[in-house]
Amino acid sequence: MAANPKKIQENNAELATFYVGKALCGIDILSIQEINKHFEVTTVPQAPDYVVGVLNLRGRIVTILDLGKKLGLSQIRSNKKNRNIIVRSQDELVGLMVDSISDVVTSDQDRIEPAPSNISGMKGKFFRGVMKTQNALIGILDIEEVLKE
Repeated sequence: MAANPKKIQENNAELATFYVGKALCGIDILSIQEINKHFEVTTVPQAPDYVVGVLNLRGRIVTILDLGKKLGLSQIRSNKKNRNIIVRSQDELVGLMVDSISDVVTSDQDRIEPAPSNISGMKGKFFRGVMKTQNALIGILDIEEVLKE
């Protein structure tokens, strides 16, 4: 009797991975609307320091956050490798500016472990877990927690 393919798929996690400084992070690929290059961003007066500004994405206003600052790390330094990971939260689009994009990683949900309270100097409350690969530890972001404030 063949295994139920839907059951197998439900146990797998597909993560888009990216770097914030030297930290490797991941987001469930289903949470991502798109990934794009840095566009012209308009600053927002009196916004929190982690808000880079807003951009117009095909007629929609998207708030761009510096994920490094939001996670308690240093500011993302602007360069050609920067990307905005556009996610949907509560019917609003938000961009997370990251240093660079890495790979899509597929893993069994059973390999995801609880996040420690402090991951490489980052605020652990923003992570729903960690996953070990052969070469790295991936901090899996809890998008709703990151965007709460």
